[in-house]
Amino acid sequence: MNLKWDDLKLFLAVHEQGSLSGAARVLKLGQPTLSRRIAELEEAVGEALFERQSQGSVLTTAGQKLLPAAQRMAEWANEAELSIKKQTFLPEGKVRIAAPPGIAYELVVPLAAKIRRQYPQIQIEVLSGVEVLNLGRGEADLSLRTEKPTDADLVCLDEVSSAMRVYANKTYAAQLPPHSRLADLDWICWAAPYDGLQTNQELSAAISNFKPAFTSDDFIVQMAACKAGLGALILPQGFHHYPNMNELEELDIDLGPSAKGSLYLVCHKRHRYLPKVRLVIEYISKEFASLRSVVAG
Repeated sequence: MNLKWDDLKLFLAVHEQGSLSGAARVLKLGQPTLSRRIAELEEAVGEALFERQSQGSVLTTAGQKLLPAAQRMAEWANEAELSIKKQTFLPEGKVRIAAPPGIAYELVVPLAAKIRRQYPQIQIEVLSGVEVLNLGRGEADLSLRTEKPTDADLVCLDEVSSAMRVYANKTYAAQLPPHSRLADLDWICWAAPYDGLQTNQELSAAISNFKPAFTSDDFIVQMAACKAGLGALILPQGFHHYPNMNELEELDIDLGPSAKGSLYLVCHKRHRYLPKVRLVIEYISKEFASLRSVVAG
């Protein structure tokens, strides 16, 4: 059996997009042409690779067996392409970064400014939201997540952890009684549909008859409320070295040893060797290293 890399690229595209129509759009091929090429590949393999369903195409047992080898070939092809490019090659193009709102606001935007100054041919697109985007389906190139991925197709490239601390406007903080407790504070929290997030749940469990003073479904609005003195906000301790935090101060309130947050840099393993993606990965990893030193110090 002589399988061609061009055919395996089509196989991977259908798997990642979840349908022939989606793969055809990404590959800029006609769907009949793609269907014919997949059929020819299945004939060469001797078994069906996809099960066609109303919602798309899923791998058969034979397709699942072929997938790891095809993915390794994709990685080798990327490495081969990189090895023959000239050293003067400058990465270019759009890199889409998915991140939670707070991370997008405090970390990704300043980082995008640094990248833009050095590499104006790189365009950063930030997809800010609480929902986790599907990298396998090409919804983003990189993802900054608060939970480590379990999907075998995703690679965790870097991570940083930080204690979660309480922050407030300096005027508000000065008015608090000595040795304030959690119940003494006016809390700024998430509004629906995100009121089930961890911060809300933990405060609700720790404070009897918990009622936030201010809620919003937008992190930037929460930060504005905190700076305006409406109450206190729980944030990662590592954020305190960012300029946006200058108006806030950390309160001496212990949230306990379990109050920690982690951030993971995640990429689909087929995309990690793309020059434009590798460039952004390097910048994010440097920022993670800086955050680790701040937290350790």
